Amino acid sequence: MQRFLSSAINKIDAKGRVSVPAHFRSIIQARGYAELYALRSLDTPALDVGGPDLLDQFEARIAQEDPLLQAADDLSFFYHGDGAFLRFDSEGRISVTDFMRQHTGITTDVAFVGRGKWFQIWEPAQLATHAAAVRNRLLQRRQQAADGQRKESE
Repeated sequence: MQRFLSSAINKIDAKGRVSVPAHFRSIIQARGYAELYALRSLDTPALDVGGPDLLDQFEARIAQEDPLLQAADDLSFFYHGDGAFLRFDSEGRISVTDFMRQHTGITTDVAFVGRGKWFQIWEPAQLATHAAAVRNRLLQRRQQAADGQRKESE
């Protein structure tokens, strides 16, 4: 199965549209997506984007909860209320809507980041800050693991 890998930054045109990167579009087309589902990320200023199957996955999670309890209501509110469908034009562009701009801070450029089965949409400077923090956390974890292995071998 093809995965969304790598990243790209594209400019928003004068009509408020941005081209989805060609390698992402080829995966979208191979999967037969006519539209994309976008969800405002809970913990980052990004949108999590995939096909209708991503929404199906989230709805399956809701179905695991007791419908009379708050968790099911909260998940539905989040997955449905913080989500939207994005439609392509004939040239593989999507409109950069207020829904996208308000959560991400996007102004002139859009960063697309592969996440395997789905991808994210970011404001490029926000993405750079996040990427540096992720690398720092991973480096710290690597260092802690190495320190733990050294102590075990002593």
